[in-house]
Amino acid sequence: MPLSIVRGDITRIRTDAIVNSTNNALQNDGGVCGAIFKAAGAGDLQRSCDTIGGCTTGSAVRTEGFNLSKHIIHTVGPLWQGGDSGERNVLYACYRNSLTLAQKHECESIAFPLISSGANGYPNEKTLRVAIKAIGDFLLENDMVVLIVLRKDTKFSLSGNLHSSIQKFINENYADEQLTRISQLEFEAIRETATSHRHPSDGQTSDANAAPKSAHEAVFSPETLKSIAESKPKESFSNMLFRLIDERQDRFPKDADVCRRANLDRRVFAAIKRPNYQPSKNTAISLAVALELPLDLSLDLLMKAGFALSDSSTQDLIIRYFISEKEFDIYKINETLYQYGQSLLGSTMR
Repeated sequence: MPLSIVRGDITRIRTDAIVNSTNNALQNDGGVCGAIFKAAGAGDLQRSCDTIGGCTTGSAVRTEGFNLSKHIIHTVGPLWQGGDSGERNVLYACYRNSLTLAQKHECESIAFPLISSGANGYPNEKTLRVAIKAIGDFLLENDMVVLIVLRKDTKFSLSGNLHSSIQKFINENYADEQLTRISQLEFEAIRETATSHRHPSDGQTSDANAAPKSAHEAVFSPETLKSIAESKPKESFSNMLFRLIDERQDRFPKDADVCRRANLDRRVFAAIKRPNYQPSKNTAISLAVALELPLDLSLDLLMKAGFALSDSSTQDLIIRYFISEKEFDIYKINETLYQYGQSLLGSTMR
């Protein structure tokens, strides 16, 4: 996917450019910076930095990557002073200027550490939020594979209000059994079929008069949903997707616009147009979010691909929460998914 968050050692990441969070004098000052110097070849890299002479806070400069990568981009992050001294704007500039410099040197991929965390005192969750915002804004207009590489011991906490709202939503909607709600549109189309196929574990009777009156009352097992989906003619996933894209051309005039908003590799769209294309659930959800579909339409698009949002999945409930709240910023969704230990939206494969 264009933006990924991974844990590990940034010096073991193979990208065209590695970003070094450093000081104004471009000197090796230990930590992640020291590890980058060591991996690249400390003597060669320091001499190259000395030739440049320095870097202002918020700016970015480039050196050869030597033993580490094609390029090393050095940026100087702000010191945390409580959040009211313009730190956010400076940190945003670090990421944006680094990306612009990488693009100037024709990099197709770049890896960032969490700039200004650690010794500079910037809270991890605030740093990550700025990083995702800056990188997300860049990727809406440009193509590049971007990794945020976190140390294995990096810890986060969601902002209080958002965490409370999401946790409340999960607590109120979580179901222990593997049962899944369907959308009203699909429910109306398959109600009679569903009555005859209803799984005993759903707790429903076979009496049509006792069948639920709306999708909000209808809860089916995955096996039931699959049986229902296979028992009726339906528009293909690809046909529905491109119909929805055509209907939204005023907002998303190009396929690339949808692709970027979905955090998908642009090659995915070429694959979608192939006969018998079958997306992953991840890709289908990402596209629903990118097109800003309301919950019913999102569930319908998912069902075309043979999937549904489960009330027993924390990841699915988080996604349902954001769609219900009409919050379609996929990078904000991914930040939340990451902090809940869930898989991110976006795909390079399907």
